[in-house]
This record gives sequence, C-alpha cells and structure tokens, in this order.
Amino acid sequence: MRARTERLVFATALGLLLVAAGAARAAAQETQANGLKGNAAAGKKAYRRYCIGCHGPEGDGNGENAQWIDPKPRDFTAAVFKCRSTPTGTLPTDEDLYHSVTRGFVTTNMPAWLPLTRQTRVDLVAYIKTFSNRWKTEHAGTPITVPQETPATMESILRGRELFQKMECWKCHGPAGHGDGPSASTLTDSKDNPIRPYNFSSGSRFKCGETNEDLYRIFMTGVDGTPMPSFADNIQPQDAWDLVHFLRTLQPLETPEAMLWRAWLPAHANELTPLGPTAGQ
Repeated sequence: MRARTERLVFATALGLLLVAAGAARAAAQETQANGLKGNAAAGKKAYRRYCIGCHGPEGDGNGENAQWIDPKPRDFTAAVFKCRSTPTGTLPTDEDLYHSVTRGFVTTNMPAWLPLTRQTRVDLVAYIKTFSNRWKTEHAGTPITVPQETPATMESILRGRELFQKMECWKCHGPAGHGDGPSASTLTDSKDNPIRPYNFSSGSRFKCGETNEDLYRIFMTGVDGTPMPSFADNIQPQDAWDLVHFLRTLQPLETPEAMLWRAWLPAHANELTPLGPTAGQ
C-alpha cells in the first residue's frame, strides 16, 4: 500500500513538472504582433504550405528549393535576423518578424505575404520561433529609439557624403552606391555564403524598409548575419541622418534629397572630391 502511494505521489509530481515545463515553453514562445496573439500550431500548417519549400522542414534554410536560391533562405534555427528594431546581436521583436513576413525582402526570393491574413502571418511568426532555443532563454531586445529626423538640407547631404567616404562605405557599396565596391566580391554571410552589398540604384526599397526612419534604423542596428555592422557606437544620431539624406540621392527616385542634389550639382560639380580609393589624391 505504501509503495503504491509513493508511486502515485511520484507520478503526480512528475505530471505537475511536465505541465509546468509545458507552460514555461508556451510562455517563452508566446507571440503578440499587430494586436493579435499567435498560435504556433496554426502557424505550422501555414509554414508547411507556404514556407517549407525554401526554409525546409527543420527551419534550417535547407528546403528542396534552396539549392537554386541566391541569397540562401533564412536559417531560423540560428535565430539571427537581418531586419530588427533591436540592437545588434539581440533577438527581434514579434513585430519585427511580422513586418518581415508582411514586407518580404527585395533582391531575394522572399515575397511579401500580404495575401495571407494578419492572423496567419502572426501564427507564422509564432511557429518560426519554435525552431530555436534562443526564444526559450532570451527575450527580444529593446527597440532602439529613433530621434526626430534632422532637416534634409544640402549641408546635411554633403556631410553624409563625407561620412560615406570616411567610413569607407564605398568599399562594399561602391562610389556610386551600385553595390560594386572593391570588397563586394569577397563578402560572405554568417554561414559563409557569398552575399552582395545593397545596390542603391536598384529601386525604392531597402532590404529592411523604405522610409528614412527605416534606413536610420539599419545604420544603428546593423544587418545581423551579414558584413553590414551596427554603427551605433561609431556615429551620432545627426551623422546617421546625414548619411540617410546622402544615400537618398543615390536612388532613382524623386525624393526631396534627390531633387535638392540635382538642382545643386550642375553649378558645384567641380567642387566635389571623387568618392572611393582616389579621394584626396
């Protein structure tokens, strides 16, 4: 009788521990984005329908289509994400992942999943987070503060141009921002796959958004998993806004910065020092 009672007590205690562990896992994996709560089980069904071909059944980026894709699909098991509002090296917020699923990534095979319902996209985020143990032991980083943008003046654009040279951005992105700098062909991502620098003349979108605020955030958080670092410890907020304003002049768009630049350039082109390795020579 005593042995039976002890077995019953042990079984009950074990059951409570398993329930507690399950609750802790659920809490660690809880997902909230766009005002909705994510459901990983529902997300798994959507993942198997829409995502598994590229990202693979294990979420490691080794889907059956991956061999033909460049750049390679994201490896969710590493929990290293390019587009975040959080400091470099930290996990993104659920909102960050939701925006990535919604927005897609230009110059890649990752489309914008706007046709999916908001709930389905949040469920996908919940399921993606089950692939890495980091989500069980770490919290998402605290989003950086984006200060009010400084005025987009010619003075700001020219300061940004000077920073583009001083910080050697041209080595990867090229003097004209075409992604053809002298280091471009040597760059690899965190999995040693070749990776191309962003070509600013390719369109209106950046990899992680399209607004000036998005571009500022890229400078200050970095693009984890790529050679693009965070400059949060190297430049001041005003410097970052100056860079934003200059880089806008490299895009084929009618941005306020580009219009200022084109109006100013004809009368002042001979005052500019060429960007790149011959600058100052």
